[in-house]
Amino acid sequence: MSQPIHDEFVVETHEPSARRSRFCGLRDFCDLADLWISASRFGHFFHLGGSGHPKEIVTSSVFREIRAGLTTFATMAYIIAVNASMLSQTGGTCECTLVDRHQCDTLPAFAACKEEVRRDLVTATAAIAGMASVVFGLLTNLPVAIAPGMGLNAYFAFQVVGVNGTGSIPYRTALTAIFIEGFIFIFLALTGMRQWLVKIIPATLKTATGVGIGFLLTEVGLSYASGIGAITGGGGGSPLTLGGCPSELLDPDSGMCTSGVMTNPKLWLAVLCGGIFTAFLMAYRVKYALVIGIALISVISWPRNTAVTYFPDTVEGNSRFEFFKQVVAWHPLTRITNQLEWDIQASGSHFALALFTFLYVDIIDATATLYSMVRFCGVVDKDGDFPRSTIAYCTDAAFISIAALLGCSPVTAFIESGAGIAEGGRTGLTSIVTGLCFLVAVFFAPIFASIPPWATGCTLVLVGCMMIRQITQINWRYIGDVLPSFVVMTFIPFSYSVAYGLIAGIFVYTTLNGLIGAVVYISGGRLEPREYELKEYWSWKGSGQPPWFVRAVQKRRRKTARDVTTPAGGSEFRSPQQERVVSFTGDSPGRSSTKGGSATVTEQPILSRPTPEQMTRMP
Repeated sequence: MSQPIHDEFVVETHEPSARRSRFCGLRDFCDLADLWISASRFGHFFHLGGSGHPKEIVTSSVFREIRAGLTTFATMAYIIAVNASMLSQTGGTCECTLVDRHQCDTLPAFAACKEEVRRDLVTATAAIAGMASVVFGLLTNLPVAIAPGMGLNAYFAFQVVGVNGTGSIPYRTALTAIFIEGFIFIFLALTGMRQWLVKIIPATLKTATGVGIGFLLTEVGLSYASGIGAITGGGGGSPLTLGGCPSELLDPDSGMCTSGVMTNPKLWLAVLCGGIFTAFLMAYRVKYALVIGIALISVISWPRNTAVTYFPDTVEGNSRFEFFKQVVAWHPLTRITNQLEWDIQASGSHFALALFTFLYVDIIDATATLYSMVRFCGVVDKDGDFPRSTIAYCTDAAFISIAALLGCSPVTAFIESGAGIAEGGRTGLTSIVTGLCFLVAVFFAPIFASIPPWATGCTLVLVGCMMIRQITQINWRYIGDVLPSFVVMTFIPFSYSVAYGLIAGIFVYTTLNGLIGAVVYISGGRLEPREYELKEYWSWKGSGQPPWFVRAVQKRRRKTARDVTTPAGGSEFRSPQQERVVSFTGDSPGRSSTKGGSATVTEQPILSRPTPEQMTRMP
């Protein structure tokens, strides 16, 4: 009886061990490869965990960064099709002689040209997003992807240029404004103005901006255009209302569902596969959870003649399917490259207005978004700055001008980068992987442009959920910090703009705290509000180091002053009398100094020069 028991015991202990070794073989190989790459020069360059770099990021690894980059790309891939579709509404460089330019689409030649512009913009969007993200990752080592921004492309397409060119300035002139804007941004970054702008924004408002972006991502993920279609415009009665009906049941005037609320099968596919199933995988810490959800919904949505197909039997659906069937396609840029118009006299005031609007919206939007993403990945220092901030802002600015040369609206840091950061991305390798995917998408645009919006909608909701967690860091103890922060958090999603939300919060913060500060000052401190001592400290000077060029000038001045006070030959021997010596900050140990490099005059005893007799006695 003992032998069978022993045999059964052997089977039960060895078979699972064999299965485990077969299952874990590939994983062990990947772990070893991860450690080897991290310890190489490649890992040292990106500060990967185990690289031995003084500033290594312990939680980073090669495969984790690759996974994060793929996740970011999966959530951003919609920009290829959406940006091209929006900007092509302007008509680009297509000519139309009709007085009512809204009727230009009825002309076959104009319609064909407009479609050519759209396909040019598909290639241009993928190319500029790929180049910008790769260069940004290499130069800054930050996991933030760069691509044409959604808010600015809508402003460019529907307000500045207008549908079929009905706006205030032509398409080519608008590109010139964007090109000039990029160089102005570079100047502001080099002079430290963009960094100063970030530093003077109160810390509670900067935290609220990140929370507001989380709400904005949630709203985008729930919308029809870029999400699952769970909410829609409420017409005149309310700003938002419950959606979930098939898109053909939407009222074209109010945007509300005429019937079939919450009956759209695409919505439930997204909720079950992209939301609940992805969250289930995240609960068990399954790698690539977000990517798995997006890929699963995309594959289910590609077959035709189904209730959830992305290629319905319509004119638009047939056009998508014909483009999708190409799989690999290279479309050269023929109509939008280098189309800048420098003769701006005909639209001088409108040109200046467009340039100024692009400037202030982009500087606030891009700066706030980039700061929030960097804060999300945890590399912001105590002074409110982050590593290589000047290089980051200059890179962003340079690609704004390059985007204009390719016929695109301004690029900016993408809030969808939060998806990759949530997946574990911490270094520039994440954005490089995202950029490489965009460059590959230049040739595989038919595939990547066919990821349906409901495939990425729940991913954006999950990322928004993770970003909102920092709401606990807001100073909730003082009304002067609470109300402006709340305004920022609510205005960002409801105005659909990071810039407008931050502007509203800064206005409330300045007005409210300015009035309180005036009353406290006039009363000599006798009329202080309750809990006034709990307010967050703020100064217009900001914190941290001054801009690099200011530090360079200060260093040169200190060196010049040191050279003036140092005798020729550097001799330490002077007359035996007490001499008045000017010392500067940081000259040498033992000398007195003051902050800022200002000179202080001190009395120091100076050693006398030895006599010849003393020199001969020296050993």
